[in-house]
Amino acid sequence: MDLIDISIKFTPNQITVEKLDQIIFYSLDKAIKSYRQMAQKNISKAGIDITIDQWLLLTCLRNNPDATQQQIATTVFKDYASITRMIELLVQREIIERNFHPDDRRRSSLTISPKGLQILADMEPLIFANRKTALEGISEQQIETARNMLETISRNCK
Repeated sequence: MDLIDISIKFTPNQITVEKLDQIIFYSLDKAIKSYRQMAQKNISKAGIDITIDQWLLLTCLRNNPDATQQQIATTVFKDYASITRMIELLVQREIIERNFHPDDRRRSSLTISPKGLQILADMEPLIFANRKTALEGISEQQIETARNMLETISRNCK
């Protein structure tokens, strides 16, 4: 038996071996990674020079223009250092603009540049097409059930 295919589960009086593909969290991670790979491939194929994570950051900023870097990091499930690097790259590429506070240069606000807004507009049909592909054959009811289950898991983990 290949070790990659199994995990060991300890119970009070026995040890059971379960296959990774029988663990819901393994399946969730696999689905997310598969979706992100497909989506990134389609974005690159369309000639848009942006990553999924950068798109998430831009979308977060569009939805909440007053968000701080820490709030963005929390929203997109990234650590603060990763968000700082992403923001710096997007500023260098003129996709977002950093405006420093006139009285405190440690504080700044971020805005999406016209170039960034165009990228978001260009990506919208791709995002919908990617989601449509990924969700093919899944009913609205199944999607809602899955969303509720995932929200319950998130609440349980807090």
